[in-house]
Amino acid sequence: MKEHIQKLLEASKKTKSEVIEKLSTLITAAFGFVAAFAWNDSIKAIFAKYLTEEASVWFKLGYALVITILAVLVTIWIGKAAQKLK
Repeated sequence: MKEHIQKLLEASKKTKSEVIEKLSTLITAAFGFVAAFAWNDSIKAIFAKYLTEEASVWFKLGYALVITILAVLVTIWIGKAAQKLK
Protein backbone atom coordinates (compact mmCIF):
# COMPACT_ATOMS: atom_id res chain seq x y z
CA MET A 1 0.00 0.00 0.00
CA LYS A 2 2.83 2.37 0.89
CA GLU A 3 4.56 1.76 -2.46
CA HIS A 4 1.32 2.48 -4.31
CA ILE A 5 0.93 5.82 -2.52
CA GLN A 6 4.57 6.66 -3.26
CA LYS A 7 4.05 5.96 -6.97
CA LEU A 8 0.93 8.15 -6.99
CA LEU A 9 2.84 11.00 -5.33
CA GLU A 10 5.67 10.74 -7.87
CA ALA A 11 3.19 10.69 -10.77
CA SER A 12 1.43 13.70 -9.27
CA LYS A 13 4.71 15.65 -9.02
CA LYS A 14 5.58 14.78 -12.62
CA THR A 15 2.15 15.87 -13.86
CA LYS A 16 2.36 19.12 -11.87
CA SER A 17 5.75 19.85 -13.41
CA GLU A 18 4.44 19.17 -16.92
CA VAL A 19 1.41 21.42 -16.35
CA ILE A 20 3.61 24.26 -15.13
CA GLU A 21 5.93 23.83 -18.13
CA LYS A 22 3.03 23.91 -20.60
CA LEU A 23 1.43 26.91 -18.90
CA SER A 24 4.68 28.85 -19.03
CA THR A 25 4.97 28.06 -22.75
CA LEU A 26 1.40 29.18 -23.41
CA ILE A 27 1.77 32.38 -21.39
CA THR A 28 5.00 33.24 -23.20
CA ALA A 29 3.31 32.67 -26.56
CA ALA A 30 0.37 34.83 -25.49
CA PHE A 31 2.69 37.72 -24.61
CA GLY A 32 4.38 37.26 -27.98
CA PHE A 33 1.03 37.61 -29.74
CA VAL A 34 0.16 40.74 -27.74
CA ALA A 35 3.50 42.31 -28.70
CA ALA A 36 3.04 41.32 -32.36
CA PHE A 37 -0.43 42.86 -32.48
CA ALA A 38 0.87 46.05 -30.86
CA TRP A 39 3.59 46.35 -33.50
CA ASN A 40 1.09 45.54 -36.22
CA ASP A 41 -1.19 48.39 -35.10
CA SER A 42 1.75 50.80 -34.94
CA ILE A 43 2.94 49.89 -38.41
CA LYS A 44 -0.58 50.20 -39.81
CA ALA A 45 -0.85 53.69 -38.34
CA ILE A 46 2.44 54.67 -39.99
CA PHE A 47 1.22 53.32 -43.35
CA ALA A 48 -2.06 55.19 -43.05
CA LYS A 49 -0.26 58.45 -42.32
CA TYR A 50 2.49 58.41 -44.94
CA LEU A 51 1.38 56.22 -47.85
CA THR A 52 -1.35 56.47 -50.43
CA GLU A 53 -3.84 53.62 -50.66
CA GLU A 54 -2.25 52.16 -53.81
CA ALA A 55 1.31 52.42 -52.50
CA SER A 56 0.38 51.00 -49.13
CA VAL A 57 -0.97 47.78 -50.67
CA TRP A 58 2.36 47.00 -52.33
CA PHE A 59 4.30 48.12 -49.30
CA LYS A 60 2.18 45.91 -47.05
CA LEU A 61 2.80 42.91 -49.29
CA GLY A 62 6.54 43.56 -49.26
CA TYR A 63 6.49 44.07 -45.51
CA ALA A 64 4.60 40.79 -45.02
CA LEU A 65 7.10 38.95 -47.20
CA VAL A 66 10.11 40.37 -45.36
CA ILE A 67 8.60 39.60 -41.94
CA THR A 68 7.72 36.05 -43.02
CA ILE A 69 11.27 35.39 -44.24
CA LEU A 70 12.69 36.89 -41.04
CA ALA A 71 10.37 34.75 -38.89
CA VAL A 72 11.41 31.58 -40.73
CA LEU A 73 15.12 32.39 -40.38
CA VAL A 74 14.81 33.22 -36.68
CA THR A 75 12.80 30.04 -36.06
CA ILE A 76 15.48 27.95 -37.77
CA TRP A 77 18.20 29.70 -35.77
CA ILE A 78 16.35 29.13 -32.48
CA GLY A 79 15.80 25.47 -33.37
CA LYS A 80 19.51 24.97 -34.04
CA ALA A 81 20.45 26.72 -30.80
CA ALA A 82 18.01 24.53 -28.86
CA GLN A 83 19.49 21.38 -30.46
CA LYS A 84 23.00 22.43 -29.38
CA LEU A 85 21.82 22.81 -25.78
CA LYS A 86 20.43 19.27 -25.79
